[in-house]
Amino acid sequence: MHLLTGDTGMRQETLTAYGATVLRLSLGTMYLSHSVVLKLLTYGLGGTAGYFVSIGLPAWLAYVTFAAEAVGGALLVLGIHTRIVALSLTPALVGAIIWAHGGNGWVFTAPGGGWEYPLFLVAASIAQALLGDGAFALRPSRAPAAVHAQ
Repeated sequence: MHLLTGDTGMRQETLTAYGATVLRLSLGTMYLSHSVVLKLLTYGLGGTAGYFVSIGLPAWLAYVTFAAEAVGGALLVLGIHTRIVALSLTPALVGAIIWAHGGNGWVFTAPGGGWEYPLFLVAASIAQALLGDGAFALRPSRAPAAVHAQ
């Protein structure tokens, strides 16, 4: 790579596709770990359901959230319909900000966890939906219709 011109010998489209892939793999891994490692292995699904009840949410929503994060994370890692999966996971994160973490402050290490981490995942999920699948996706999303500036 030439330091002054930034010429890598690769086209910007290729670099963008690789960047979207890194984001997709990272985001998918985070959703998987948040569901499997945190909700299942650390707290257990019963404990997670108990937490949901303690903040005024129905217990069944914990199981739905676990499944959505686990399946969605796996789909992102594999690159299956990335755009719709990334967007589909954002309502749970917005709910986490509103019902679970919003009153705890900004920093996620605050007692009860702050809201910057779920907000970051919302932003990353939206960015992923805008960027698309990236390279090496098993079942790429359909690109949105072109938008023409007028």
